[in-house]
Order: sequence, then C-alpha cells, then structure tokens
Amino acid sequence: MGNEKQILTDGFGRTHNYLRISLAERCNLRCTYCMPEHGVDLTPKEHLMTAEEILAIARLFVDHGVNKIRLTGGEPLIRKDFPAILEGLSALPVKLSITTNGVIVDRFFDLFQETGLQDVNISLDTLNADRFFTLTRRNHFEPVYKNILKAAALGFNTGINVVLLKDQTEAEILDFVELTNKLNVRVKFIEFMPFAGNKWDLSKILTGNEVLEIVKESYTTSIIKLADDRNSTSVNYQIEGYEGSFGMINTVSNPFCQGCNRIRLTADGSLKNCLFSNIETKLLPSFREGKDISPLIAGAMGRKKRMRAGMDTIEQFSATEKIEQNRSMITIGG
Repeated sequence: MGNEKQILTDGFGRTHNYLRISLAERCNLRCTYCMPEHGVDLTPKEHLMTAEEILAIARLFVDHGVNKIRLTGGEPLIRKDFPAILEGLSALPVKLSITTNGVIVDRFFDLFQETGLQDVNISLDTLNADRFFTLTRRNHFEPVYKNILKAAALGFNTGINVVLLKDQTEAEILDFVELTNKLNVRVKFIEFMPFAGNKWDLSKILTGNEVLEIVKESYTTSIIKLADDRNSTSVNYQIEGYEGSFGMINTVSNPFCQGCNRIRLTADGSLKNCLFSNIETKLLPSFREGKDISPLIAGAMGRKKRMRAGMDTIEQFSATEKIEQNRSMITIGG
C-alpha cells in the first residue's frame, strides 16, 4: 500500500497498528464501573455493524497497516454471528485476541483454537463470590473462575483484568498475585477510569503504585521487573519462581500515551482515536453509501491529541462535564 498506510500515523508520529473492535453494546453482566445503574440506551440493531460490514471495514484497516485486532464488547460472545465474524477475521494477516467477561467463553475454546486466536483476557475483579455478585449484579462467579483455569490449562495466553476500586480491592491484591504462582496467567490491575454514568471521582482511585507497595510488603526482594515493550499499557512484574506475571495499568496516575498504537471501532461503526475522546468519527453511514472512508480515518488520526484526548492534567481528567460527554464504557468497548 506504500504511503497510504500513513493514514494511521497521527501528528505526533505514533503509528496505530492495533484495532479494537466492539461487537456488541449488550452484556450478560452489569458491572458497576462499566454499566450505569439505570442501563444504557441501546443503539437500534439497524445502526450496528453487520458481520459483513465488520469484516470489510477491518480489512480496510489491515490494508492500511493494522496487524493486531482485539474483539471486545459489551460482551462479544453474545453475538449469534460471532463464529462467522471470528472465522472471517482469521483469514486476515493479523494477530487476533479477545476480551470477555468469561461467563460463556468455554463454549468457544475449540473455535479459538481452530482460528488461531490465542490471547484471551477475562475480566474478574474479585475472587470472592459474594463481592462478585455485588459488583456485577449477577451470580456467575463460579463459571468465570473455572473458565480462567480452563483457558490456562488449554494453553491460551490468558489474562485476568482486575479493575481497582479503593477500599475494596486492597484486601485481594495478594490473592490475585498468588494466582500467578502455579497458574500461567497475566494479572492486570487497572486503575478505575471515568466514563458516563459510572460515578467516578478521584477519591475512588487505587493507584498502580499503591498496588505495588502492597505487593512489596509481602514479597520484598523476590519481585522481578519484566521488560515492557514500547506499546505496553502496563508496567509488568513477576514473583521469582512463579508461573505467571502481574502488572499495573496506570491510566489515571501515570498515563502511557507516548507509545499509544491503539484505535477503537465501536459497535455502531464509529472510530474513536482515544478511549477518552468524546469526539467520534462516524464511518458506517459513509461506508454504507459506498464512499471511501479512508479520508475519514485519516482525519480522525490527524485530530488525535498528545494525551488522553487533550486532558493532560488530573484536574482536566477529573472534570465531570468531560466525563459525561463521553460514552459509558459498555458502548465504547473494553
């Protein structure tokens, strides 16, 4: 494609080769930090991307340099046409991965293996069944936990995403780290991020550094700092002799925007050049009209800010009006 691939390079020289595609706005959990308590207004089905549109738009991004695609939601696995979407994407020259809540993921392990999808991130914010119900408003702890064990046993590159909530998660930090002792999983502690309807404020932040201090108190000299690649969103560690690893995603306290290579395609076909941007580029209407959407993509990339959609300071990042102008997390894609 020659110079045409430069449409995915922003004004700061960052090349975006990693596309996250949200397949659904719906979910079979109701996590408090993701889904507003009153729910969300779902996009009418006719305004969501069909399987054929997802594949065609993904192919365009691949033609322009994307070589990694992560499927997200909502919960991506509740789409009835998920197998067709995954099979279609597996024909592209990309590394495929998925983020799921893990409730029904075991039904798809065979399909993952057949299509070459090896990276499976499963969200699990607590190892306590009662607290799981409080956080998710659903009683699905056992299947999620068992599916994590099964994914690791089957040899998937298994990640566990843990959203940090102050005065709640601290007591379980060491339990999650201990999971990596005999289990080859990557635990990622994710700072609580602001989105419409999730009642975020700075007082609820448990930072990655605070997590590391908790770990250091128990493991002292046996903590090994792992190498982080240029585009890594996490600062990664391992306990000496343990099978797995753990890391912190410090989006709030220490953003990693300088190495950003990620863009997001929402289920309704809008491009977000940053997770926190409330400005989106609608690709689907023009695509359905048969127009070339490459100029729209290039324009979106050209408008990308240096850091967190222009919210450089913690004061800007904490501004309620900015938060509420963005989507709720469930309609963006994890």
